[in-house]
Amino acid sequence: MSDRTLPRLAGLMLAASMMMAASAGADGLKDEIAPTGKLRVAIAISTAGGAFWSSKSGAGNYAGVPVDLGKQMASQLGVDVEYVAYDNSGQITDAAAKGIWDVTFLPQDATRMTKMSFGPIYEVADATYIVKAGSAITNFASLDQPGVKVAAEYNTTTMRGAVAHLKNAKVIEYQTYDEIFNLLKNGEIDAFALSRDQLNAMAKKIPGTRVLDETFKKTVTAVAVPLNHPLALAFVSKFMTEAISNGILRKAYDNNGLKEAPIRTQ
Repeated sequence: MSDRTLPRLAGLMLAASMMMAASAGADGLKDEIAPTGKLRVAIAISTAGGAFWSSKSGAGNYAGVPVDLGKQMASQLGVDVEYVAYDNSGQITDAAAKGIWDVTFLPQDATRMTKMSFGPIYEVADATYIVKAGSAITNFASLDQPGVKVAAEYNTTTMRGAVAHLKNAKVIEYQTYDEIFNLLKNGEIDAFALSRDQLNAMAKKIPGTRVLDETFKKTVTAVAVPLNHPLALAFVSKFMTEAISNGILRKAYDNNGLKEAPIRTQ
């Protein structure tokens, strides 16, 4: 064997080892982020709209920003996507340690950070209250009174924010947006805590209701994976960082009725 052949062989062996390592790394990622062979994306179903909620058609098809992002993510991994539907983000949180879903997109807070690992934020929204038609409530001071009933969705960041904010009014948890919508429409609750953009849309559907001007918290929405999934977290973080910069997220917004909505990461 000539002296010239040795460096060439060494180079080929190094290249082969790098390819094997890359292949093993890819397999390790798929084993962690898609253990069933599919990327199971947890989504919350509602008519509320916005960058967090998804919807389901009569034919059983899903639509929404998380739906589009999950599909793109699965494509990059080279696996099929499967959507796991829930009524709200609290139910998604409850299932985080059960091995039922692999990735999700949902509002982040300190409580949830003990139950799952979060990547980049892709939406920041103001949380406030909408009050029923005919209500004399005009601001937070008149809202936070004994006997006032404020609805919030089960185990959500907005619910926890409202409980911390209101000292006298009673915060009552419900499972679905649609249930709260009907209660507000029928005047059975005094107010509903949610993000301002969603409440503005609700106000258009229930004449006489009013969205209060003040804000009691900022709600941030981000990609998340179950705890102790470091390869999955690195992948979804990279995916979202690139999606924000390369137009994938903007396209998902535009495809789901949010063409006028800015992308807010801070």
